[in-house]
Amino acid sequence: MTVETPASAATGAAARDDVHDEAGVVLPVGIIGFGWMGRAHAQAYARIRHHYPDLTPVPRLMVIADEVTDRAASAAVQFDVPATVADWREVVADPTIGAVSVTAPNFLHRDIGCAVAAAGKHLWIEKPVGLSAADARAVASAAATAGIRTAVGFNYRNVPAVAAARELVAAGEIGEVTHARFRLFSDYAAHPDGALSWRFQRDRGGNGVLGDLASHGADLVWFLLGDIASLVADTAIFVAERPRPTAATAGHQLASGGERGPVENEDYVSAQLRMAGGARCVLEASRVSVGAQNSYGFEIHGTKGVVRWDYRRMGELEVGAGDTYQDLSVATRFVGPGSGDYVAFQPGAANPMSYDDLKVIEAARFCGSIADPTRAGATIDDAVRAAEVLDAMTTSVREGTWVAPASMR
Repeated sequence: MTVETPASAATGAAARDDVHDEAGVVLPVGIIGFGWMGRAHAQAYARIRHHYPDLTPVPRLMVIADEVTDRAASAAVQFDVPATVADWREVVADPTIGAVSVTAPNFLHRDIGCAVAAAGKHLWIEKPVGLSAADARAVASAAATAGIRTAVGFNYRNVPAVAAARELVAAGEIGEVTHARFRLFSDYAAHPDGALSWRFQRDRGGNGVLGDLASHGADLVWFLLGDIASLVADTAIFVAERPRPTAATAGHQLASGGERGPVENEDYVSAQLRMAGGARCVLEASRVSVGAQNSYGFEIHGTKGVVRWDYRRMGELEVGAGDTYQDLSVATRFVGPGSGDYVAFQPGAANPMSYDDLKVIEAARFCGSIADPTRAGATIDDAVRAAEVLDAMTTSVREGTWVAPASMR
């Protein structure tokens, strides 16, 4: 395969437009950063027309930017992408590119996100959008100034069962919400010989598990229960040192035997939340939970019932509702067509969906919002809201007191 530069790829983009004239407008797309999440975005773009055949514009992946050139070249072959570059600035400068996915490390989000927006390109960026709420606000301001569409990777709100739970709560099926618990437990950093990658450095990975996992929790809490009025938090680092990698690492690789260095950001966070509507909530996240692999979920109690969801049983809700109050039975509901975007993937209830399906929904909402803003999913404004919750957690730990997120002060 001949790998083109972005400038020479313009001809390839134009040639491919002709192929899809009857399907709708083509959206030339670039991806910046091609680790696991970059691959998830590429797969999502490729699958959009399988599940949303009438959606426009239709994305066409035209360029991949990654400093690991062999990885980019391999991906270009797999996804039939005409161009790869090592410098993300070439993607931003390419006038043929209409939208960009940013799946680079957290410390690069602000610079890349602002540059993409300033170039007038629509932006799909992964959470947490930088290292702080200030970073997320900077990207949001640039996007607003440019008038571009945005999407942020809060994929768990795209689960059809989560959409069903939201409708159930809003309809008052479990009465008035009294208290809830949200958990995001994983073991991806549980091994003490996990390499000391950028994820464990304050200036590159930000606030550790807060950005990695608690950001999802903050978005889910808002999506299901509304605004957080105030919170008090506690954090901990349980694996204090890790071996420095001797070469570039992919994912969460081990690096046993190397010189050890300090872990600078959080392994664990627990927060008590006071909701604006009066409910109480606990949000807990850990990246070092031995025996827990993607153990994400929530339990919401109301005056007349309860609803529970576990990501590992994505298509199920446990629901108890009625007027008995005590000794209430809880039954499993299998989510099907009619809940969220389920019908785009399966024809009947209890057919399982996957993480990758959630990214397809995210991609479809992003692309669809370019033609119709009402189709938007999570946007940069949602990233700002979640980041303000994380900043409030950090302030609470430092000051030892209850703190209101910035938007609630």
